[in-house]
Amino acid sequence: MAIPKRRFKKAEFKNLFKKGKTIAGELVFLKLRRNSLKNSRFCFVVNLKVSKKSTVRNKIKRQLKDIIRNNLDNIKSGFDVAIIAKSEIINNKYKKIKEEVENLIEKTKLYR
Repeated sequence: MAIPKRRFKKAEFKNLFKKGKTIAGELVFLKLRRNSLKNSRFCFVVNLKVSKKSTVRNKIKRQLKDIIRNNLDNIKSGFDVAIIAKSEIINNKYKKIKEEVENLIEKTKLYR
């Protein structure tokens, strides 16, 4: 299933970061907040602090999107979720990143 393409408005994004609940892991941290929509929305943030190279940052975003796409059927609807990469993510394999993201989603009780 594809990730829905409705984008965050700037105010919604700021609101998510100000008022959203934060759950931190070793490689990423999640910000989440309820929304009034029928589906959950996701955004992926990989700062310049992680890597100066855009190819590396884009690869990390693609990996995070793939992890969410594979678990989308099991995730509850009605949430805005930001997945923010930490600089430690660079030296890790896809499998480790996947385990971390899935564990954080489980901690937040976003699974159905």
